[in-house]
Amino acid sequence: MFRAPDQELSRSRKRWLWYLYDVGNSAYAAVVILAIYAAYFKGHVVGGAEGSRLWGISVGIAMLVVAVISPVLGVIADHTGQKKRLLTYFTILSVTSTALLYFVQKGDILLGMVLFILAEIGYRGGQVFYNSLLPEVADQEEIGRVSGNGWAIGLMGGIVCLLLVLALVTVYEGTWIVRFSLVITAVYFAVFAAPLFIWFREKGENRKLLTGENIFLVAIQRLRKSFQSVKNHREFVKYIIAFLIYNDGILMAINFAAIFGAVMFGLDQQQIILFMILIQFTSVIGAYVSGWIADKRSGKAALIIFLLMMIGSVVGLFIVESVAGFYVIGGVAGLALSSVQAVSRAMVGALAPPGRSAEFYGFFAVAGRTSSFIGPTIYGFVAAEAAIFFEAQGEGASFLWFKLLEGGAPFAEQLGQRVAILPVILFLIVGTAMLLGVNEKKAREQGAETVSA
Repeated sequence: MFRAPDQELSRSRKRWLWYLYDVGNSAYAAVVILAIYAAYFKGHVVGGAEGSRLWGISVGIAMLVVAVISPVLGVIADHTGQKKRLLTYFTILSVTSTALLYFVQKGDILLGMVLFILAEIGYRGGQVFYNSLLPEVADQEEIGRVSGNGWAIGLMGGIVCLLLVLALVTVYEGTWIVRFSLVITAVYFAVFAAPLFIWFREKGENRKLLTGENIFLVAIQRLRKSFQSVKNHREFVKYIIAFLIYNDGILMAINFAAIFGAVMFGLDQQQIILFMILIQFTSVIGAYVSGWIADKRSGKAALIIFLLMMIGSVVGLFIVESVAGFYVIGGVAGLALSSVQAVSRAMVGALAPPGRSAEFYGFFAVAGRTSSFIGPTIYGFVAAEAAIFFEAQGEGASFLWFKLLEGGAPFAEQLGQRVAILPVILFLIVGTAMLLGVNEKKAREQGAETVSA
């Protein structure tokens, strides 16, 4: 099927290796973050409203670590031509830590947090280098479509993994099968990531260090120059700021979707998996459509369309009072979620000057991981503190017109989740407003001018 590693593959074959990695990558996101581990950690390992707080802290710590290390590692990857090698290391970290989550049981809070944080660092950190390979598998005029296709193919792979897990959870009972599903996910991730590691050859030049040079000092010096030259990419900076803000809302919704369903409606593990399969399915459609819109019109136009759709979905999530309504909103949100993420990724590849993709994706990762730290942490603290506040009110607890939803968690905890939705809406609205001020055409021209200079 593939040629030997020492031979150059065609663009289309390299693209499929890149797609396959996204299949394993998406399976991790679908099972660990969305369908299984988030609800398991919150409800079984910790329990109560404190589970939301500790989940938010865990996500935040992992994202903060990636935000700190990704810019330097991105520059090193560009300088040494070692994007694939660094991607391999981070993937191994994620796969191993995910498999070890099998040993996390009720009360193992610290172990559950540490292993998840390591898995997230591997997953999110690896995305910096995976995303930076996008310009090597797609030309500028097709980068939106290829990014969208990769997202869609990856999501379909995530659906397959979720269906496998659903079958096991349906047949077997007990928390052991929930934990074993994490081992299956780790193996699934590794199998689909392996072809890229074996056969993909990146184009980056491996620059030799001069006598006395240190790679980390070179990276810091180059990073400092990049910050100094960022004035030549003002539109890109404006885009990154907008992304930082709206991405907070996106990631808050992603990381707490399963917890919201369990708290509000008492969804069990099978129902949560079915909900996530629905989101993954509509996300496939969104990824394809958004890529087409980005190439035919512009990345900014596609982002505006789907961010408005996301805002509508989250407003609906705030007021929903039925399981059926929750599923409908989840389907629409899935359509918007993948679209925003796929186009956001493609925009960086389109705006980055040739030869500096990993560096620009490093900046992208700083914004994304910083917002990942801020957003989920805020959600977790707001949900927990609001629940404590309403619990103190006793029978007099109230928030707007909301009443207790049967089958879910205690009323105070339900109200806490409602209140935590408000900052999600705020981040999405402000980020969309900031994006309106970005001149995409000018940003592309600035990237080209930098290369010519």
